[in-house]
Amino acid sequence: MDSKKYNPRPTTESVWRGIFFILIISILFRVQLQAGVLVAPTSLVLSDHKKTGRLTVQNPSDKPKEISINFQFGIPESDSLGNVKIFLQDSGVTDPQSALGWIKAFPRKMVLQPNASQVIRFVAHPPKDLADGEYWVRVVIRAQEGETSIPTASDNEKITTKLNMIMQTAISLKYRTGNLISKLEVANSRATMTDSTVNVLIDMVNHGNVSYIGVLQCRLVDANGKVISREQIDLAVYRDLTRNMTLPVIGNEYKLPFNVEVSISNEGRTDVPVEDMVVGNSIVFTALVE
Repeated sequence: MDSKKYNPRPTTESVWRGIFFILIISILFRVQLQAGVLVAPTSLVLSDHKKTGRLTVQNPSDKPKEISINFQFGIPESDSLGNVKIFLQDSGVTDPQSALGWIKAFPRKMVLQPNASQVIRFVAHPPKDLADGEYWVRVVIRAQEGETSIPTASDNEKITTKLNMIMQTAISLKYRTGNLISKLEVANSRATMTDSTVNVLIDMVNHGNVSYIGVLQCRLVDANGKVISREQIDLAVYRDLTRNMTLPVIGNEYKLPFNVEVSISNEGRTDVPVEDMVVGNSIVFTALVE
């Protein structure tokens, strides 16, 4: 195939998107500093050999906070465009991998004074004859600040309303039993180019009995093997999942056709302790950019 030179069309849309994204992140970061609590670790793994666990909640602010611990079920799910969301449920859950109802927390409610911390303990009471594999629940930590008076427009200008600022975060809790299998398959992939961006969609299927935890890496290369750009994201595939990767094309010193080199493996997850990682298969392939 004859190589062709790539000539991108100039666009400022991506620049404005980047600026908007930075502004949103800055606003959210300030809100977390003002109203959030610190939680560690960010995930918990229990098993037949370790049916108890613990996490620490810390109040870094200068105001007391009311803390509550609840459980809900939810796993990452995606649409056909690779947008991922987690829908949390606290009732009516029929998923066979749900641990909702048999994980307990102590204490469930507390008041944390400024700069104070509290250890929350978890105990698993799994049903008998549980099938091999992994069972899931989300630990929802809710922090509520003290009341804040904010003036409200009124006829006599003396009426105020009291607002409670509430922050909520959810971390994963997994219970594992028996023989654990981590196996992922890429069912389909597509790489298409629009203006100066290559969009990659990867459909994945989990054939194991645990969630596949790893890293998805993509490299965009030209016909000469020159690397144009690269991206990576943390990956958590509980069942079927589609992920979207965006690879920018900056400059025009590249030869067509373009290819995307894809790598999926358990390596590179520094946020997951080694003892909590169920090692699975690795996947490497190349997709032609259309």
